[in-house]
Amino acid sequence: MPRRTKILATLGPATDKPGVLASILRAGVNVVRINFSHGSEAQHLERVKAVREWADENHTCIGVLMDLQGPKIRIAAFKNGIKIQLNNGDLFVLDADLDENSGMQNVVGIAYKTLPEEVKSEDILLLDDGKIVLQVVNITNNKINTKVLQGGVLSDNKGINLKGGGLSANALTDKDKKDILIAAKAQADYVALSFPVNGDDVRQTKKLLKAAGCEAKVIAKIERAESLQEETILDIIQESAGIMVARGDLGVEIGDAQLPAQQKRLIKLARSNDRIVITATQMLESMIENHIPTRAEVFDVANAVLDGTDAVMLSAETAAGNFPENAVKTMDEVCVEAEKDRIAKVSHHRLDEKFVDIDETIAMSTMYAANHLGVKAIAALTQTGKTAMWMSRMSSNIPIYAMSDNISTLRKVTLYRGVYPCSIKKNQSNDWLDINKNVVNTLIKKEVVSDNDLVILTKGMHEDKSGGTNLMKIICVGEQDY
Repeated sequence: MPRRTKILATLGPATDKPGVLASILRAGVNVVRINFSHGSEAQHLERVKAVREWADENHTCIGVLMDLQGPKIRIAAFKNGIKIQLNNGDLFVLDADLDENSGMQNVVGIAYKTLPEEVKSEDILLLDDGKIVLQVVNITNNKINTKVLQGGVLSDNKGINLKGGGLSANALTDKDKKDILIAAKAQADYVALSFPVNGDDVRQTKKLLKAAGCEAKVIAKIERAESLQEETILDIIQESAGIMVARGDLGVEIGDAQLPAQQKRLIKLARSNDRIVITATQMLESMIENHIPTRAEVFDVANAVLDGTDAVMLSAETAAGNFPENAVKTMDEVCVEAEKDRIAKVSHHRLDEKFVDIDETIAMSTMYAANHLGVKAIAALTQTGKTAMWMSRMSSNIPIYAMSDNISTLRKVTLYRGVYPCSIKKNQSNDWLDINKNVVNTLIKKEVVSDNDLVILTKGMHEDKSGGTNLMKIICVGEQDY
């Protein structure tokens, strides 16, 4: 049984080394992530080109997700690139007027110039993913005077978070708008939006993508405390193709102790709203330096799989780590083992609800029949991938093959849990028997099915019509007529 949970791996200097990209793709990466926070346009486009060339040579599909940097809520730099040691009780100043590279032992500039207007006395500021904790004493002009509650080593350009959230920085920066044009050049399949406050940020991103002629879907990264409010998170989810549980900045804002419950909540909300969900940040962090993970990391990945995440993400483990291939193989092994658990196969998704759309009804009926009939595979003939998406919301151990002649659709379904892209030529005659035989023969060639296996096929009466799935047929492989 192929792995159902998808692996999303970040590209970077480590994967640029000869042979490394091919090794992680062979090891099981389904989607690659291009991080706009690092690298040039030329590097981004070259990496996408290399992935697409490998996929073509190996007759497969690899999705491409391009991740917008978002607002730079960071300190500036220190003189000569020095690092400073802050001790508990020290007084330290964040000065919006200080030159960019003039930081010293007791003061540093800030890239986010409106920060003094958005904080007040007693607020807690967390630097470098919460490693350093500052309490605001007072604000004088553009200087934020703070007391160090938790010290440590501080270096250039570290991030700043306000505990509890509430900073008003726009999700889309001028850099992000330029990077959307790069995503359009690369024909990205997904664009990840950093720090969305609400659904309006997603709507604006979709408009910019459309204006750029880009068909990429938007993945909203959940990183702000205020985005977790019930109405807000539902608006974000429903406007997006999916969400990413970005546990780094989110954990800093809400506190790490709240993360596990929020992760489970977000996965459940995304799936119940028929959206993709990616679990990200530090999943196999120790494998940046070590060739094996900690047991806690193994449990972390497995729990995300059991909760129903569509994908698990590797960041620095593949982008800059010493063992990129090992990290992917480890992720693959843990996912496969977790998926054997009964929890990962049983679903009660929408059993007590009414359906509105015919194609959704076909999708749900197919999964119910497949789970109760002992079907070997499901073949969803699709133009948009929507039917396969609906099917993938129901937990099962039956593979779903999204069959299409649309390469953009095939690349997008690489992120859907339990769905596998399958290129199939358009049937010119639109004859049902020819279509059925083509589907079955394709699955036989892939060694997915053999004689006497049951296959469920879904299709629309009009092959070129998007969203028109209205037929379901159960086929026994090897019978004379399909």
